[in-house]
Amino acid sequence: MCPMTIPMTEPRPILLDCDPGVDDALALLWLAAHPERFDLQAVTVVAGNAGLENTAANARRILDFLRCDGVPVYAGASRPILKTQGKTSLVHGGDGLGDIGWPPPSRAPEKMHGAQAIINTAHACAGRLHLVATGPLTNLALAVLLAPELPGLIDGVTLMGGAAFGPGNTTPAAEFNFHVDPEAAHILFESGIPIVMAGLDVTRRAVLPPPIMAQLSGPQAPLKGICGKLLAGYDDPCLHDPTAVAYLLDPALFKGVAAHVAIPCTAGDTAGQSVAAISARHLAGRSPNATVLTDLDPVKFATHFLSSMEKLEARLNGN
Repeated sequence: MCPMTIPMTEPRPILLDCDPGVDDALALLWLAAHPERFDLQAVTVVAGNAGLENTAANARRILDFLRCDGVPVYAGASRPILKTQGKTSLVHGGDGLGDIGWPPPSRAPEKMHGAQAIINTAHACAGRLHLVATGPLTNLALAVLLAPELPGLIDGVTLMGGAAFGPGNTTPAAEFNFHVDPEAAHILFESGIPIVMAGLDVTRRAVLPPPIMAQLSGPQAPLKGICGKLLAGYDDPCLHDPTAVAYLLDPALFKGVAAHVAIPCTAGDTAGQSVAAISARHLAGRSPNATVLTDLDPVKFATHFLSSMEKLEARLNGN
C-alpha cells in the first residue's frame, strides 16, 4: 500500500528539481495548475535530458509561459558527481522542449548553485518542504553532503527514477536518471529522507489514450495546444515525470510497496540499477527506505491531467 498524503489546510511548499525535458515541462505545468495544493518555492535545474544551459533556459521558458515571475530558477550541477560528463537524452528534440519554437527566457537564472538553494529553501520552510525530483539526483545528493542536517528539514522526496521490477530504459538494468548519476541516487537513498519512487514500473502505465491526446492537440485544446505540441516533439509515449506530481495530487490512484532500494555504482549496465528488497528474507534486517510505486489507474491519470490543464488555462485567462 502507498502512504496516503495527509490533507493540508494550506498549500504544501514544493521545490522542483528537474532537467527539462518535455515530461519535466508537463510536470511543472501540472504543479502550476494546483496553487491550492502546491506552493512552488523554487525550481532547481540539473543537466540530464539536455545540457545545463538548455535545461536552465527551458525551466525559465516554462515559468515565463506560466507567468510565474516570482519563482526563482537556480542552475545546479552540470555533470554527475564522479564523471566529467553525463549522458543526455535524444527523445526531447534538439532543444529539450520538442523543438516547437519557444522564445528565449525573459530572465537569467539566480546566481546561487541549485544545491545551496535546496538547503536554504529547506531551512526557510522549517521542515515542511517537499522535494519533487524529475532528473538525475546530483543536486539533491550535493545538498545532502553539504548539509548533514538536511534530512531532518525535508518533509520527503517524490521522484521519477529507477526500475525496480522491470527492465531499464538506458541499459537492460537501469533507468536514465539513476544511470546518469548512480552515486547521487545512492547518496539520496541512504540519506534517511522519506522517498516515494515513481520509476519505470509505474510510469510505463502513464500513457495518454488517443481521445485525451486529441483533446490536448485540437483547435479547442487548452493552453493553445502547448501540451499537444510538446508531446508531438517527444519520442516517448509515457508521461514519466508528471507521474510524480500525480502521486502528490492523488495517491489513491497508485499501488506501491515498501522496499529497501540499493543503487549499485560499479561501471557498466548495472550502474544506477534500483535493487528493491521487499520480502523479510531479502531485507535481511534492513528497514525499507522508500515506497516504490508499482501501478496506477491509467484512465483516472489521463482524465486528471486533462482536467488540470483546463483548470490551468482558466487560471491563466483570469477565469
